[in-house]
Amino acid sequence: MSHRKYALDILDDAGFLGVNPSWFPLEQNVSLTQSDGKLLEDGSIYRRLVNRLLYLTIIRPDLTSAVHILSQFMDKPHQPHLDAAYKVLKYIKQTPGQGILLSSTGALQLRAFCDADWAGCKDTRRSVTGYYILLGEAPVAWRTKK
Repeated sequence: MSHRKYALDILDDAGFLGVNPSWFPLEQNVSLTQSDGKLLEDGSIYRRLVNRLLYLTIIRPDLTSAVHILSQFMDKPHQPHLDAAYKVLKYIKQTPGQGILLSSTGALQLRAFCDADWAGCKDTRRSVTGYYILLGEAPVAWRTKK
């Protein structure tokens, strides 16, 4: 399953079809806060982009963590938040057809992974936790929560 056309439509809408791609959605240990940088005059651009990315996470669990971070700033987005969203677009440019492969062969082994960062949010000092469940090689459930 893949949303290649939808991913390319997002890139086209944002004018990112010709940019240099990135190998990862966000920098490791990215630290975005509600008071970073200059407040965007028109936050609707950011909100529309993040909403489109949220829909893309249905098929792209590799984007879930990055989009979760970006969605925390929907009410008052600042320039660094938009820059981080653009970084995710560069990653999508690198991997537009990535999705979930449901193989008809192979063992159906159930595996689960989880992680948490204690008091990782610099604004609220709340923890962020998440899990990822695979059935065979296909992801069947994932979630990130603050």
